[in-house]
Amino acid sequence: MLRINNISLFQFRNYQENQYQFTRNIVGFCGLNGSGKTNLLDAIYYLCFTKSYFGRADAQNTKYGKQGFRIQGDFLLGDNSLQVTAVFRENGKKEFGVNNEHYNRFADHIGRFPCVMIAPDDMAIIIQGSEERRKCLDYKLTQLDAGYLRTLIDSNKLLKQRNSLLKQYAESGKLDENLLGIISGQLVAAGNSVYFHRSHFLRTFIPLITERYQTICQSEEKLSITYKSNLESIDFNQLLQQNRDRDFAMQRTTQGPHRDDLEFNLNGNSFKNSASQGQKKSLLFALKLGEFEAIKQHKGFAPILLLDDVFEKLDGTRMSNLLEKVCLENDSQVFITDTHCDRLSASLSKLDVPFQIIEL
Repeated sequence: MLRINNISLFQFRNYQENQYQFTRNIVGFCGLNGSGKTNLLDAIYYLCFTKSYFGRADAQNTKYGKQGFRIQGDFLLGDNSLQVTAVFRENGKKEFGVNNEHYNRFADHIGRFPCVMIAPDDMAIIIQGSEERRKCLDYKLTQLDAGYLRTLIDSNKLLKQRNSLLKQYAESGKLDENLLGIISGQLVAAGNSVYFHRSHFLRTFIPLITERYQTICQSEEKLSITYKSNLESIDFNQLLQQNRDRDFAMQRTTQGPHRDDLEFNLNGNSFKNSASQGQKKSLLFALKLGEFEAIKQHKGFAPILLLDDVFEKLDGTRMSNLLEKVCLENDSQVFITDTHCDRLSASLSKLDVPFQIIEL
């Protein structure tokens, strides 16, 4: 069982110095736009991931006109009470720790307090380019496997180094073949591992997504998801050799796991081009709930679920199906934001389970 019992914020975004107690498994934050609902969700996410969900630099998370911030939360993980603290100091130094023991590498924290967030901007996963879908997939895997996170970090670092060498050659006409060979070999090893982990995970994850999609939509629409990777048909080392001339011309590594994608189809047609707005929103929630279920199966307990502005994204039926799934069928702590306190309270009351509303 994973719970956060309270959180305190100092100079984080629009908060000066605030504390909140969470007394129920279902907690609603309501208030007008700009009141800080999303910021409070993001503070919980920050304690789980050591960074903002929205990719903001830490200096941008500091309250306007101030320097530095602090977030602290008391978690219950099984029978263990754990205090998580994040500090961004005035000098730009960041500290992160559990029970006053600071991490040397923030990556070691990822997955310890699993969390899934659904926010309005997540629609980019469905409608934008492949980078959004790769990031979505990688975020899921990093919470399940610390080894994958280390491999992904190494792969991205080696990719940058190889691209830098290719660019240097284009600018100077000089190339250290030995160094390029060493970096390429290391990139192949890391990239093959990234591909293996992704493909292995998706064998069980894709069926979870399609099942969740049909549950939310309550229909027999045929959703299909395909993992697209160059490495399905050719060894990564061979791929680099085949594209060597092109890589030099483009000054970057043009093929590899960093180009992988997930292809969505609905009833045999491209999902992006044929699906309605409601269907796209349902797929987004299915992706996130699939992640939720995968983490629960792997960890043995449900992650914290953060739902930002979901009432504006789903119709009444889909919303009811979603809340029933996450609030009744899973022993998860759920945080939901809404601009209308009455609507939020009425929707949660229909579930006939205890909940808490915090007005901001």
